[in-house]
Amino acid sequence: MARGKPWEVSDELWAVIEPLLPQRQRRFRHPGRKRLDDRLALQGILFVLHTGIAWEHLPQELGYGSGMTCWRRLAEWNKAGVWQRLHEVLLDRLRAADTLDFSRAAVDSSQIRALKRGAQTGPSPVDRGRAGSKHHLITDATGIPLAVILTGANRNDVTQLIPLLQTIPKVRGKRGRPRQRPDVVLADRGYDHDKYRRSVRELQIRPLIARRGTVHGSGLGKHRYVVEQTFALLHAFRRLRIRWEVRADIHEAFLSLACALICWRRLISLR
Repeated sequence: MARGKPWEVSDELWAVIEPLLPQRQRRFRHPGRKRLDDRLALQGILFVLHTGIAWEHLPQELGYGSGMTCWRRLAEWNKAGVWQRLHEVLLDRLRAADTLDFSRAAVDSSQIRALKRGAQTGPSPVDRGRAGSKHHLITDATGIPLAVILTGANRNDVTQLIPLLQTIPKVRGKRGRPRQRPDVVLADRGYDHDKYRRSVRELQIRPLIARRGTVHGSGLGKHRYVVEQTFALLHAFRRLRIRWEVRADIHEAFLSLACALICWRRLISLR
């Protein structure tokens, strides 16, 4: 049986997403042109996310509407919090399936170019000062993305450690209190600062952060590699390899949606 295209939304995934979408009532008088079906618009958004194609080049023969229609729908749903809620729903399901591992978490960042500049960009210290952005990511012990933050490329990694930990949503899925904090957080030498170690401990999390000036071979790498694997999955979505969006919220929408899709893939792999 042939596999569907990655941007084609299965009935099972649509059953998860559809209840999260805001409902819009069509006017009785002067209703105007009929609104593009939400499922088709979502597939147009996913086509752009997977291929990296420009919005205006979205092929009309696919039947997903115009690129501008899909862009508006992405922005509208992001403003309504759809992508964040989708991510949280899937995290709940993963925890219910005993797949989330909060015994430790790993953090890291990755730089990308921002060819059109815009908010949350800055001169990249590793790209000759060209404009760029950073993706700051935290995953559970198995590499499931818990939260992601967008900043300018000139922001120091360690400044985003506490915001990342605070951005992790309350994950339900089991009886009792929701889980939000990992037991341990792992990080490389870029996060080495005693001030932030104290801040992490104040959140009742144990920091395991490599220290500058020490020899390599601390052993953290055998647990911390999962966050690098997840970055590889994120950047397999071609729209996330280079930032083309001037508006930061549009790029953040793509980031949240990609994290949700990674969670969905992990969920269906359990069958």
